[in-house]
Amino acid sequence: MTLIVTEHISLQLTAPSHAPGLFDAVDNNREHLSRFLPWVNNMQSVDDFKKYIQHCELQYRQNTDVSFVIIVNGMVAGRIGLHYIHPHNKLAAIGYWLSAAFVGRGIIIKSCKTILHYGFEELGLNRIEIKAAVKNIRSQAVPEKLGFAKEGILRQAELVNDEYLDLVLYSLLKEEWLPGI
Repeated sequence: MTLIVTEHISLQLTAPSHAPGLFDAVDNNREHLSRFLPWVNNMQSVDDFKKYIQHCELQYRQNTDVSFVIIVNGMVAGRIGLHYIHPHNKLAAIGYWLSAAFVGRGIIIKSCKTILHYGFEELGLNRIEIKAAVKNIRSQAVPEKLGFAKEGILRQAELVNDEYLDLVLYSLLKEEWLPGI
């Protein structure tokens, strides 16, 4: 499955063929990504990504996760997805990361809009969350620009580099979502 974001940006359902590109993107951006993402040091080879992608495929089949590779002009730029999908409560959380070379170009905002449409319209979700580290100002800007409500701080909610990070919790309800924004 591929979701078209713009003429130059697409979201491709994560597949084994993405493993080399994802590994290169992470390997070339370790310092940039590891500041706020706890899994970066676990990805030391293409095989690590292949195993991870197998897990992603299983979660997709179980309807608990749908993840995409962000492709910009044919290049792997990062990932985005709906995680922790809860079918009964109709909620999920958006997670995303982007290689440093692609930051600041509106790619995540545009990709999130596409994921919001997919989540609310295709999956029938009612609530979508985004969590961002308190110190990750760039990541917090995404839900704020998209009209998410800031609900509060989850204290010491994620362990990254042997440090517990506080996370800001944002949410958007289907009734608040404006597709044209």
